[in-house]
Amino acid sequence: MKVICDQAALSDALGVVGGVVARRTPTPVLTCVRLTAQDGQLAMAATDTEASLRLVLDKVEVEKDGELLIPANKLLQIIRACDSATITLNGKGHHVQIVSEGSNFKLNGYDPAEAPEIPEFNPDDVDCTVEGGTLVPLVARSLFAAADEHSRYAINGVLFDRTEKKLRFVATDGRRLAVAAGDCEQGEGDRRCIVPSKALSLVRQLVRSADTTVSISVNDHHVTFHVDEATGPSTLTTTLVEGKFPPFEDVIPKDQDKRCTIDREVLRSAIVRAALLTSEESRSVCMKFENEQLTLSSHEPEMGEAVIQLPLNDWEGDELEINFNPNLLGDALKVIDTDQVLLEFKSSNKPGVLRTGRDFTYVLVPLNL
Repeated sequence: MKVICDQAALSDALGVVGGVVARRTPTPVLTCVRLTAQDGQLAMAATDTEASLRLVLDKVEVEKDGELLIPANKLLQIIRACDSATITLNGKGHHVQIVSEGSNFKLNGYDPAEAPEIPEFNPDDVDCTVEGGTLVPLVARSLFAAADEHSRYAINGVLFDRTEKKLRFVATDGRRLAVAAGDCEQGEGDRRCIVPSKALSLVRQLVRSADTTVSISVNDHHVTFHVDEATGPSTLTTTLVEGKFPPFEDVIPKDQDKRCTIDREVLRSAIVRAALLTSEESRSVCMKFENEQLTLSSHEPEMGEAVIQLPLNDWEGDELEINFNPNLLGDALKVIDTDQVLLEFKSSNKPGVLRTGRDFTYVLVPLNL
C-alpha cells in the first residue's frame, strides 16, 4: 500500500476514528485502526466491539492499493508531530513507513485479517434522514444533560424518540431534563431507542456542514448513523443502551403560573458572576423574581457574598425566591442560540422550566436550602 495524504485531513480523520478505539483491552487489534487504500480513497475503520466507525478520506492520492492494521494512538501521535503539508504512508507486510519532510517512521502493526468486521451501511434499512444543521443542535441541546456512570443504566444515554417526521432527543441525570425537538424526513410510525452518549459525541464530530444528510437506521440492538459528507462518507454503528427510559413527559410541569422572558446572554452572564462566590459544598445561587427586577445572590461564609440585579419587564405572578445550582442552569444557556428564553415556575420547591419556543425544554430541580 502507498498513499499520499493531506497531513491536516489525515490527522483530523484519525482523531475522530480514534474515538471508538478500545482503551484498555487484552486484545491488541481493538487498539488499532484498519487502513484500506482502494479506488482512489483511504478508508479507516475501528471498533471496540460496542461501537464501530468507518470513515472514508478523499484528500489522498493512492499509488498502490493495500490494507494495514496499525495501532491508532501511536499513528495519530506521529501524524500530528509531522509538520509538512503531505504525509506518505507506505505499507510493507504488517508495518507502515510514515514519511514526511525530514522525518521517517516505521510503525509495526498486525495482520488485517485479524481485525473484527465493521458493519456496512445499508440504505434499505434507513429509519429516517435528518440534515446536519438540525441533528447537531439536537445532540448539543440534549447530550449535556445525560447521566455519567449513573446506577440507572438506562439514563446513561440519550433517548431517540421519533414520531412520524418529528424527532426528539431527550436526556436526564435525575436533577435535570433536556428535551430537544426537530424535524426529519422519511420517518414513518414511531421509533424509540436509547443511544450511548459516546456515540452521539462522535456523530457531532462527523457532521461538518449544515446541509449534510445523515441517515439513521435502528433495529432491536443497534443504531447506525451514516454521514454523507462531501469530503467522504462515514458510518457509525453502536449497540443501544438497554433498559427503559423514564416517562419524561410526566416530569415536565404543566401548571406553572409564574413566568418571564429574559435575554439569554444577560442571564448567563449574571449567573457566571453570582457563581463566583459559591463553593463545591454550597453550589447554590438564589434567584428572586419581583415585579420589575431579578436579583441573583450567593453566599459563601469564608469568602463573601454576591448580589447581581437585572431588570424584568414582563414578570407574571407573585414574587418568588428559588435556588438553583448555577452550573446546571448555565449549561442549558450555553447550548441554545436564541436571544430570548422563557422561564416558568410554580413555587420555590417545584422544578423550574426554561424554554425556547417548541424546540427546547429544560426542566431543573431546585436546591431546597
